This record gives sequence, C-alpha cells and structure tokens, in this order.
Amino acid sequence: MIATLNRLVDHVERHLTDELDIGGLAAAAGTTEYHLRRMFSSLAGMPLSEYVRRRRMTVAAADVVRGTEDLLSIAVRHGYTSTEAFGRAFRAVHGAGPGEVRRDGGPLRTQPQVRFRLTVEGSSPMDTRIVERPAFRLIGHAARVPLIHHGVNPHIQRHIAALPPQEHARLKSLSNADPGGLLQVSDDVDPDAAEGSELTYLHGVAVTQDTPAPEDLDTVEVPAGRWAVFHTAGPFPQELQSTWAATATEWFPSNPWRLRPGPSIVAMLDRAADLSTATCELWLPVEPA
Repeated sequence: MIATLNRLVDHVERHLTDELDIGGLAAAAGTTEYHLRRMFSSLAGMPLSEYVRRRRMTVAAADVVRGTEDLLSIAVRHGYTSTEAFGRAFRAVHGAGPGEVRRDGGPLRTQPQVRFRLTVEGSSPMDTRIVERPAFRLIGHAARVPLIHHGVNPHIQRHIAALPPQEHARLKSLSNADPGGLLQVSDDVDPDAAEGSELTYLHGVAVTQDTPAPEDLDTVEVPAGRWAVFHTAGPFPQELQSTWAATATEWFPSNPWRLRPGPSIVAMLDRAADLSTATCELWLPVEPA
C-alpha cells in the first residue's frame, strides 16, 4: 500500500493539469479507488481532492509570479474556464488573489509533494478478528451530521440526547443480530473522509434481513460480506479514534485486506456511567486485497 500511495502521488504530479484517472490507477495496482482514497486521507491527514487542489495552486502560483503569461492563459492551462473561477480557487489556497500575488510576490502557501514512508510501529498488538456475516439491516434514528475526526461530535451528541430514555430500551429490545446492542453507525461517508463533510449517523441496532422495521425508524440495508472487528478499551472517544487511525497506519498495510464500501459500526460493550471510558468494537467492512 505504501508503494501504491507513492505511485498515486507521482501520477498526480504528472497530471496536475489533466483529469485524474484515480480509478484506473487503483485497478492497475490491484485495489479500489474507494480504498485508495480512504488510505490516502488517513495517512496524509487531508483528502486526496484537497491535496490535488493545493498542489495545482502551488504550481499555478509559480506561473503567476513569473509574469510571462496573462492570467486567463494560466487559468485555462490549470483546468479553469475563467479567471474568476481560477481566482477563487487560488485565493482559497493562498489567501490572496492572483493579481495581488503577481503585484506583491505573495503571500504564498506552498503544498510540498507528499511522500509516504514505512516506519516501524505496531509494538502493541491490535485485537482483531475477521467475521463473515450474511446480509442484515440496521434500524434506528438517523441524521445527517458533519464528520469530526477528533474529540466528541456535538451534532451526534445532540441527536442522541434528543431521544427519550425509553427509546434506547425499545431499540435494544429489537436487536436480534450481530453486532449486538445499541450501535453507532456511520454511513454514506465521503471516500476522502474530509473533515466537515456530511455523513449519515444512525443510532440503532442490527436485525436480520427478514426482520420488518417499524415505520418510525430509519433503515440501512447491509449486504453480505466480511468485517474486520477491532476491540478497543480505554478513554472514550480518544481510544476508539486512535484505533480507527491505527487501522490505516498499521493494520491495513500489514494485512491482505482492504476497505469496501459500507457503513462502519461501533458497538459499545461496556462503559463508565459518565462515558469517560468505554469498551467498544469497531466493525469495518473489508474484502480480500
């Protein structure tokens, strides 16, 4: 995976002014665009789309400062049909328009080329198992919320707090499939997993595929497939988020599995009364790499 990500960076660099065929590159590397984008985002700390935008504007800034071409020619070469669209993208990266930068020589915010390197980690074993599950469904109360990588997500907190106490007991009584108990489900996540991008969060339970869902509950249909299940215990949500990050930095590069599209599920097995600590299982949909 490290070598594949570096080939992706080289591909981006060769085609900065072209339409990028990430799907073709992923297929040639024997993986999927979905997995490649998720791994890039996790390891680089930014979505692939954001990296491409920053690199394009870094190269474009050199053309702007050089001053040998008009701004429209530079805009068109970098994939923009007007100086206005180019100017908005340029300002979003550099904090100033191309005209100002041409006049003043800056400010410029350079995005260096990313390079992935293998480091020796993994001194602490990850408690993981691979589970094959038939198709099932997730039922509960869903809401669209922004993705937040670190700390408690207040939008999810408000969504759960708005449910009456008896509703949690009702949901638990409906659970009849693994993973058991009340679940935190993230679905429709952007492949780049960009901070602030929207996802569907469902607070609910798993039921068999033939279990009818009550009319007042939302449903996520989950196809049959394999899951990597990661056991985590400690401060919540920090330990869970650290484990999630370690799946990208340690587990996937070391194991013959890749992410497949589908919801990620957190099953809370035990928790402190104030939720300061918790024992959880993180379920991620996977397929052989």
